Amino acid sequence: MEYDAIHFNDWHRIFFGEVPFAFYIEVIIRTAVIYLILMTAMRMMGKKMASQLGRNEMVAMISLAAAIGVPLQSPDRGLLPAVIIAVIVVCTQQFIAKKATRSEKFESLTHDDIGVLVENGMLNLKVMKNTRITRERVFGQLRYNGLYHLGEVKRMYLEANGTFTLIENTEPVAGLSILPDWDAEFKHRVCKESGKVVCNHCGKPRTDSIPNCDRCGHQDWLPAVE
Repeated sequence: MEYDAIHFNDWHRIFFGEVPFAFYIEVIIRTAVIYLILMTAMRMMGKKMASQLGRNEMVAMISLAAAIGVPLQSPDRGLLPAVIIAVIVVCTQQFIAKKATRSEKFESLTHDDIGVLVENGMLNLKVMKNTRITRERVFGQLRYNGLYHLGEVKRMYLEANGTFTLIENTEPVAGLSILPDWDAEFKHRVCKESGKVVCNHCGKPRTDSIPNCDRCGHQDWLPAVE
């Protein structure tokens, strides 16, 4: 199609394109075939494709989506390339999955590791930096779970698939408040100062009179709450 033949009022071209009507009947057949290809591929790649997607499953899904789009819309493209790509994607995904079950090192390489974002009421700033998880993202997730300060957290993991796992402290201690500073009224209503001091950056309790936090090196201290 030449660009000078494009007109904004050419509604037939806009809605029906430049293909013969018979192609729309062919699209029905193509869609049915590709649907069966996808269902077969998803079935062969396991139940995880229907639940939480890991990195491996996400790459497989994107590859399948890229493969099926072209033959659905282009009359000059056959279905065989989509079938070949689907077979390659399924075989590769199954190989990686089987290899990962036999080798922890390979699993870590392909699926990533579990990260500990909060440990014993303190932020693990190094892990947060490596995983690009912000402080407010951590606080927001903790608030979503009904917590008010870091002293209530025993562990908070960032799983390999990107989800969060929280283990609450059975015996909460005083910790850094995770409530927004601008919501002071609610903060004072649900929390009370403990008389202790914690680092405003990592939440480590201050145990001596040195100005710098021996965990993260900052000098910003705040009253701990409980």
